[in-house]
Amino acid sequence: MTRLSFLGAAGTVTGSRHLLETHDKRLLVDCGLFQGTKPNRLKNWEQFQVDPRSIDAVLLTHAHVDHIGYLPRLVKDGFNGPIHCTSATAELARVLLLDTAHLQEEEAKWANKRGYTKHHPAEPLFKREDAEKVIPMLQGLPYGTHFEPAPGVRAKFRDAGHILGASFLDLKTVLSRRERKIVFSGDIGRPTDALLRPPAQPYNVDYLVMESTYGNRLHEPHSPVEHIARAINEGLERGGCIVIPAFAVGRSQTLLYVLRELEEQGRIPSVPVYLDSPMAVEALEIHRRHISDLNLECRKKFLHGTKIFKPDNLRLSVTREDSQKINAVEKGAIIISASGMVAGGRILHHLHARLPDEKNTVLIIGYQAEGTRGRTIVEGRPTVRMFGEEVPIKAHVERIEGFSGHADYEEMMAWLMGFNRPAERVFLVHGEGEASTALKEHIIKNKDKLPKWHDAESPRKPAWDVSIPSEGDSVLLDF
Repeated sequence: MTRLSFLGAAGTVTGSRHLLETHDKRLLVDCGLFQGTKPNRLKNWEQFQVDPRSIDAVLLTHAHVDHIGYLPRLVKDGFNGPIHCTSATAELARVLLLDTAHLQEEEAKWANKRGYTKHHPAEPLFKREDAEKVIPMLQGLPYGTHFEPAPGVRAKFRDAGHILGASFLDLKTVLSRRERKIVFSGDIGRPTDALLRPPAQPYNVDYLVMESTYGNRLHEPHSPVEHIARAINEGLERGGCIVIPAFAVGRSQTLLYVLRELEEQGRIPSVPVYLDSPMAVEALEIHRRHISDLNLECRKKFLHGTKIFKPDNLRLSVTREDSQKINAVEKGAIIISASGMVAGGRILHHLHARLPDEKNTVLIIGYQAEGTRGRTIVEGRPTVRMFGEEVPIKAHVERIEGFSGHADYEEMMAWLMGFNRPAERVFLVHGEGEASTALKEHIIKNKDKLPKWHDAESPRKPAWDVSIPSEGDSVLLDF
């Protein structure tokens, strides 16, 4: 028997960590930071639920911090095995982990400088030197390549369409009486992403660990490109600047692609577009190196010589001086900066300076987890706390949903409909309580539309048995 334990992303959308104990080996699927509310963030400081030295390998679904961000601490505390992922994830993880370490150090520095800490002195969860030790351990593989993370367990990564390099993890045991398969969905992307291929379709799945971030939501039915074009034009007419908090990996590159398209079509004017994030700039170069992982339309444009990520007046801000110069720009510019949930980074300085001015526009284009500054901004509150003070929110704030990298519940249901037979058990993770509960109800309600058993064993086999584990729960699986 195999034990599956849910160490994170159970009842919340952050801190993805799933432990699979099988064939006398311990495999950790994802190793993310908890983000958002203070109780969640404090979990990062708790002792890891198992001895890191006892973990044989880590397998990563993609490079977002809530899936990889705890790796430096895990290695610092003794983990010394391989870290398996796709080739693009390995490249992006290097950038993200070094940046996360920098943010940890900067946050501790600011807390000590401004005195808004109960710990004296405040210390980072990990430092750059800890992140650097992770990088040689990353073992990148192309999509679809078989590898063996434990004896008798065949693994491969399949395209999940969420960000560059994102995958769902397909694990199959060949030591049981019959082959058994576990799939970890990671974060499921959308079928109509501007850059990425649609999520691949898994088959012969016995157990499914599935995200539920948007389990209770549908994306806007109209095109997000139309929405962003209107919002940019109206924002420029207000006479200020447009500030867009965006994840450095994925969302920033999608924005550059969309802005270039809109300029080419004459639907927005050509204005200075600042990409103010060293990590986003590095991620941009990684995207350019992985054109083969993009969708067919992007590859066709690249084939014809189009610089698909370059608006006419793109300005890349890497140094601190580059970033500070943007403060002198009073109007007529688009500023894209990380982080996407306004958790830290240069976006804090831009919003601190521009939120109090009603001429400016803030476009929120991604999911904002509970407890984040981004959630505070979109909820319409009068102030948001930054650098130990309450900053007035007077700028025009507009939320654009359609750029989410997460499938909504109809898209997730459509993905399940493509299975060739039922999954026996489904575990819903990586979602806030209401979202996971809603997705469970959608699955139960629509069982008649999902694949059914047709063989002689069907009366004895469970089908689409859905549960929502809590953090710390474990289950035994026939794997």
